[in-house]
Amino acid sequence: MIPPARGHVTYVFDAYCGWCYGFTPWLRQALAERPHLSVEVVSGGLFTGARRVPIREHSHIPTARHRVTEVTGAVFGPAFLDLLQHGDVVMDSHDAAAGLAALRTLAPDKTLDFAHDMSHAFYHDGLSLSDTATYRTLATRHNLDPDAAAAALTDPAHRHQADTDIARAHALGVTGYPTVFLDTGTGPLNSLGTSPHDLGRRLDSTLTLTRT
Repeated sequence: MIPPARGHVTYVFDAYCGWCYGFTPWLRQALAERPHLSVEVVSGGLFTGARRVPIREHSHIPTARHRVTEVTGAVFGPAFLDLLQHGDVVMDSHDAAAGLAALRTLAPDKTLDFAHDMSHAFYHDGLSLSDTATYRTLATRHNLDPDAAAAALTDPAHRHQADTDIARAHALGVTGYPTVFLDTGTGPLNSLGTSPHDLGRRLDSTLTLTRT
C-alpha cells in the first residue's frame, strides 16, 4: 500500500466567528484521522477597527447562530445567550489573536485545540477573550503556565504576532471564515456545509491531485 502523501493544512479562523465555533470540531476530527497532515492556525481580524463595537450592533448574530446550529450542530450556551441579550460585550479579534499567539507559544502542537477552546469559551461559556482570566483558565486546563498565558494581552511580542496573523490572512486573500488551505497554492477548500467525513475526503483527493 502506498503511504498517504504528507501535507500541511493552514486553517484561517477567528475565535469570535460563530461559523468557526461550529466548524473547528469537524476539522479536528478530520485531522485526527489523518496524522500525515500537519496543521497551523492563523487568526483573522473579523472584529477589528470599526467592527470592534458592542455585540448588539452586529444585528446578524442572533439569526446567524440558529443557522450555525442547524448546519453544524454547535450549541450556544446559556452564558453566551445572556451576553447576547445584554448586548454590551465587545468582540475584539486582535485580543483573541494575541491570546492564541500566547497559548501556541506555550504548546505549539495544541494550537488547533486552543482554537477550539477559545471559541467554546466565548460561545458556550460566555467568557470574554479580552479577559486575562480566560487565558488563565485555558492554560490551567492544558497544564500550562497560567501567568504566561495571561500575559497575552499585554506582551508586545504576542500583540505583534496578532498583527502578523491578521496580515497573513489578508495576504492569503481570505474574505470569510473559516477558510482551509492545503499546501501552498492549492486554494481554499469549501468548508461550510460538509460533514467531517466529506471534509476528509476532500483533503485526501486534493493530496492525490497534488502528487500526480
